[in-house]
Amino acid sequence: MNRVTANGTDDGRDEDATHAGKRVGVDVGGTFTDVVLVTADSLVTAKVSSTEPQHEGVLSGIRKACNRAGIAPDEIESFVHATTVSVNALLERDGAETALVTTAGFRDVLEIGRQTRPHLYDLSAEKTPPLVPRHRRFELDERSTVDGVDTPVDLDALDELVETLSDVDSVAVSFLHAYRHPANEAEVAATLRERLDVPVSASSEVLPTFREYERTSTTVVDAYLRPAIDSYLGELVAGATEIGLPEPQVMQSNGGIADPDHIRERAVTTVLSGPAAGVVGASASADGVLDTTGVEGIVTFDMGGTSSDVGVVRERDIARTTDVTVAGQPIGTPMVDIETVGSGGGSIAWVDEGGALRVGPESAGADPGPVCYGNGGDRPTVTDANVVLGYIGAGTEFGGEVAMDEAAAREALADLAEEAGLSSAVEAAEGVYRVANATMTRAIRSVTIERGHDPRTFALVAFGGAGPMHAAALAEQLDIDRVVFPLAGGVLSAYGLLAADEKYDAVRTRRVELAEADPETIVGIYEELIDEVESNVTAEEAPVIERTAALRYRGQSFELDVDVDVDERFDPATVRERFTAAHRQAYGYAMDDPVELVTLRVTGTVENEPPRTQYRPHTTESAESKDQPTTRSVVFDGEEQRATVSGRTELEPGTTIDGPAILEGEESTTVIPPTWTGTVRGDGAVVCTRGDRR
Repeated sequence: MNRVTANGTDDGRDEDATHAGKRVGVDVGGTFTDVVLVTADSLVTAKVSSTEPQHEGVLSGIRKACNRAGIAPDEIESFVHATTVSVNALLERDGAETALVTTAGFRDVLEIGRQTRPHLYDLSAEKTPPLVPRHRRFELDERSTVDGVDTPVDLDALDELVETLSDVDSVAVSFLHAYRHPANEAEVAATLRERLDVPVSASSEVLPTFREYERTSTTVVDAYLRPAIDSYLGELVAGATEIGLPEPQVMQSNGGIADPDHIRERAVTTVLSGPAAGVVGASASADGVLDTTGVEGIVTFDMGGTSSDVGVVRERDIARTTDVTVAGQPIGTPMVDIETVGSGGGSIAWVDEGGALRVGPESAGADPGPVCYGNGGDRPTVTDANVVLGYIGAGTEFGGEVAMDEAAAREALADLAEEAGLSSAVEAAEGVYRVANATMTRAIRSVTIERGHDPRTFALVAFGGAGPMHAAALAEQLDIDRVVFPLAGGVLSAYGLLAADEKYDAVRTRRVELAEADPETIVGIYEELIDEVESNVTAEEAPVIERTAALRYRGQSFELDVDVDVDERFDPATVRERFTAAHRQAYGYAMDDPVELVTLRVTGTVENEPPRTQYRPHTTESAESKDQPTTRSVVFDGEEQRATVSGRTELEPGTTIDGPAILEGEESTTVIPPTWTGTVRGDGAVVCTRGDRR
């Protein structure tokens, strides 16, 4: 358990900003469910194994944290949650039996998709099947153009369709040009909601933007997920009420939280719920580093049991995107821009037909888990490799529940070494570690270099159960000089839930050449979007409004978002200047071609103050009695060395840690390689610098 006081900090934060209320954040991962509980004077963390159904593990984790904090669950005033129900349903394809209703002649838009191919020269490549098979895709005789409704809905055909849809679990409605003129779609959606006892998702409500395929796909994903989300939230709310907890607010993919009723209506917004919380938590943990000269932003690195998630925070703004594909399904709603790779602590190491060592994407998950968990797993994982390399000690207990079996891990890696033609278990473990790191390095490059950012000007914030063991090695490969290990790094996504703002987005396509855009019309659309956002806010405070516009050069097939300042006028010249700068930043050049305005977006945010904590070290009696620091044998770059081993919560603020060193915590283990030096901050975070660059 980590415990820190919450009466202010000695790192420059304002003591008066402290929250006095009791708040709990719970993040469900593939292997563990993480809990962070904040009271008036402490921050308590807990980790339990994830369960099926998920809500049982969530409530179990909260009870465990409450016991440690010495409070009852009914004393908690705020409950925030990140769930994997949506993404799991997509990955496992066990969502609702969904029907699609669309314009006559456009039944196959969902299957035709785009011309892009993930493997251009692979003649045997197969496309991901659509979530709705052809026999459940239905056409209606109706038509709208960009100028208005051309053909109203055939009501007789609609009556027949209602009878046909009587046995489905949910319905998606996506008509041609409904983003501009939604009357026909709204009529059909209203009729289906009235006459069918199933959720109905309409594209003009879910994603009122152009591009038929992406709009239809996003709407189908929403319909596909809504029954599962509704059922899960119902179970969670009932269980929470039973033990006296308030209703949970739920993390959305955009990095903001919303109430359960809103989530039930917009299930698609939770697809990247957990990873988004991690980026928010990392951003909240990196304030001091962002003030460091030469640091333009941070790369967030969350390595869990199944996968690794990488994001970017630049100039304190979390990067977001509307161009995401999850489990082969394009989703156009705003999300934190995260690159996910199948390389986590539980990722299984294997040898391919050519004799090459591979890692992932298959994972041992929570059951049976890595071999070293002693729970029946028999295939070596990244965690097993870390045990063999000495990074994880034989006596380590994650979450106070899972003890490491070093002998079993070594035996599994020895078998892998024999299969791969390597000389020893240690050599196989080094190979697994390097292969996993190579995969994660590519992910970091994709969100930095490929987005026009120089990673050398960023700091790396590492968290998750496995992230702190790999972060410094990744930083060296990317020539990053500074790495931050937050105190609650093993449960930082749960911490991020308590730091998250309430946030809502509204969007509308308005295609017009920027120079010809009528300022009054644009301002009017923004005002309508603001009204939509404000209608969703549950907090008493008014939201902070952010306006953006998606623009492109004429003829381009992609857009860039820029901020738009609107008081009483919309200034096309200023917007063009910002687009030019953004294009040059992203692609290295700008043009004199006409610029087209494509989409207007409004984001409303009710800001939330993150928990303000002051770290107080917790020293065990055994640690106090030791004359010499503990050391153990670890392997770095093929060389066996003695590393200092310390308890993660036993270090005084201001302590300097010279590598090689291992910091052991209940939720994660931090590895500081040779040539790296760490310093303990006032909030308990450890900031490491490479070489003599401190």
